[in-house]
Amino acid sequence: MIESGQSGVLWMDAILCAMLLWASAMPAWSAEASARPAERKTGLVYSPVYLEHETAPSHPEQAVRLEAIMRRLKESGLTEKLQLIEPREAEERWLTAIHSPRYIARAKAACADGDAYLDTGDVSICPRSCDVAIKAAGGVLAAVDAVMEGRAANAFCAIRPPGHHAMKDQAMGFCIFNNIAIAARYIQNRHKLQRVLIVDWDVHHGNGTQAAFNDDPTVFYFSIHRSPFYPGTGEESETGTGKGKGTKLNITMRAGAGDADYINAVNAKLIPAAKQFKPDFVLVSAGFDAHEVDPLGGMKLTSGCYGQLTRIVKQIADESCGGRLVAVLEGGYNPRALGESVEAHIRVLMERK
Repeated sequence: MIESGQSGVLWMDAILCAMLLWASAMPAWSAEASARPAERKTGLVYSPVYLEHETAPSHPEQAVRLEAIMRRLKESGLTEKLQLIEPREAEERWLTAIHSPRYIARAKAACADGDAYLDTGDVSICPRSCDVAIKAAGGVLAAVDAVMEGRAANAFCAIRPPGHHAMKDQAMGFCIFNNIAIAARYIQNRHKLQRVLIVDWDVHHGNGTQAAFNDDPTVFYFSIHRSPFYPGTGEESETGTGKGKGTKLNITMRAGAGDADYINAVNAKLIPAAKQFKPDFVLVSAGFDAHEVDPLGGMKLTSGCYGQLTRIVKQIADESCGGRLVAVLEGGYNPRALGESVEAHIRVLMERK
């Protein structure tokens, strides 16, 4: 006969055993993946492979751009505070979500044949360019995975060549594959999130990105850019077509616009649009060529303004989708200004509540 005290002990032992068995059946989560958001670092995608895309000597889009960024991050002590994310090659199925198979094959052939440019005279290429471009797109996909899996709170992709001008069947504006558009479809198809917000503050309108989603209501594209200017698209009347009507928002700026012009416009236009759209993930086409010393932009933004823009977009991500945000390098052609601007951008990405 078991006395009452013994019965209580045996009962507690049974409960403990059951709890241990239940715990052992649960999936094993790494400490990194289960870390609270405040403990996760900002991710950084970079690889020396991105320096292997060699353009003509007089071309604005040079490897020195990434060298300046990485030097600035190292000198400021930020490199060791970031989570390095290794890029990978983007699988063909993700490239063809945006680009036609015929175009991809043509781009590969042009590089393999040693052509000097692809499609337009401003897309300077070398034999390695297509391979590097595939890894640039793959680097953004790796950043998305790191954020979705909890290995990074958010991320910045220091990649090249840039992407937001690349069309379904054509390279243009220094761009071969549309990195940000490929990432948007990847978020939807691989990670099953429905609504993606793309914020593009490059000085040039991202015509390739808008074209990819013009009739798609699940991708909201916001661009603030100089107009009239290359590539000649992005008028404020362009708001999308068909079911996508109202999910494309273009803000045009005249030459010489400065910090206050950009901040006021983003606060007035982007914030209410984002609140209505309620994105599940935020992507940023982070061009820094509206800087006051950029040789191409003709605008008057300071390095600090990019930190302010980042804070606005980061708050949108924090409030709408748990902070899920990946920023992707587009333009920026003064190495010193580019390094300063990226540092300001990343410092805000690193801020935690």
